[in-house]
Amino acid sequence: MTSPDLPSAVPTALAEIRDEFLELPEPERLQLLLEFSQELPAIPAELADHPELLERVAECQSPVFIIIQVDDDDVVTMHATAPAEAPTTRGFASILVQGLTGLTAEEVLAVPDDYPQSIGLTRAVSPLRIAGMTGMLGRAKRQVRAKRGGDAG
Repeated sequence: MTSPDLPSAVPTALAEIRDEFLELPEPERLQLLLEFSQELPAIPAELADHPELLERVAECQSPVFIIIQVDDDDVVTMHATAPAEAPTTRGFASILVQGLTGLTAEEVLAVPDDYPQSIGLTRAVSPLRIAGMTGMLGRAKRQVRAKRGGDAG
């Protein structure tokens, strides 16, 4: 049962994450977000040694940095850093890393901009936090477009 608010452009991994949240009662959704925060993969050493390659997500109150890589087959890998002291933000970063990595650039660009509002946390976390996740998604999509534009030719 898909509502018109949730377009079918949501890739499988992100749709499964969304459904996982929506199947839980609201109070338990924050616990799931905390679990996601503990699953944020560490960034590879070659990126950790070059923090200037990562983009700061200004929409986040916490220092969150992301980088998107697009390989020769047009497959996206997202890396993110977020402090352990900011588990909500870290959880959102983890959702996007897990949900976008492995998609094609086209699939990432097709993710609805309002995906963060669709996972059932708008009443459980502050609008600023949702705006932060929306900012992460927007910056990820912008990086995908920039990398594809730079590779075209």
